[in-house]
Amino acid sequence: MFKLAHISDLHVTGHNYMKNWGENLIYLLEDLRPDYVVVTGDLTDDGYLYEYEMAKYYLDKIKYPLIVVPGNHDARNEGYQIFETVFGSRFPYFENDKVAFLGIDSTEPDIDDGHVGRENYDLIREKMRGTNKYKILCLHHHLLPIPFTGRERNIPCDAGDVLKICIEEGVNCVLSGHKHYPWVWRLENTFFITAGTATSRRLKGYSYPSFNVLEIHETHIDLSIVNVHEKKIQERKRLA
Repeated sequence: MFKLAHISDLHVTGHNYMKNWGENLIYLLEDLRPDYVVVTGDLTDDGYLYEYEMAKYYLDKIKYPLIVVPGNHDARNEGYQIFETVFGSRFPYFENDKVAFLGIDSTEPDIDDGHVGRENYDLIREKMRGTNKYKILCLHHHLLPIPFTGRERNIPCDAGDVLKICIEEGVNCVLSGHKHYPWVWRLENTFFITAGTATSRRLKGYSYPSFNVLEIHETHIDLSIVNVHEKKIQERKRLA
């Protein structure tokens, strides 16, 4: 078994960022002690250098292994180039004897739409194929529509192709953000798990700032949705 925290859409540089929620998030992570932390994009509001510096300062407070991918806000104003300087590859890969993480940059500069790209399909196949490790794909944009989030506009334009690859290669989990609302779909044997916004007031309806905690066992996943404002687990479910 291993535990990972899945956080997204921090927007640490925007006027909707809540400093106390940011502090709560760090406190909660220290208390939960995850083995890994996945951050699925929108660290900044507009991708400027000073915003990346602020995001880096914040994420440096997290003392657990990080897998970070950019979001559409991070790709603005050539921010996708700054991302590589500050956080490294936009396509990070990490593996050990238990798990293989592959991050994908699903953004396009200065627009909100998602796109994985044919040039990256072979990368997904190469990293996710032929291993008995737990396989996790991480990207900002959701591959399946999320309820309660209004008209659908930003699913990657090649989502169908990416979904097919995920199913064929036996990807166990796909982690995403973007819609600021936590949700889980299962398609065949793959779970598609979206995180809410952890530290921003850009919330849907009466939802709350949140992040996901996945405790991954051989036969199932225990998924907890953590309320950052109230510093408690708001919902828990078993995925099998």
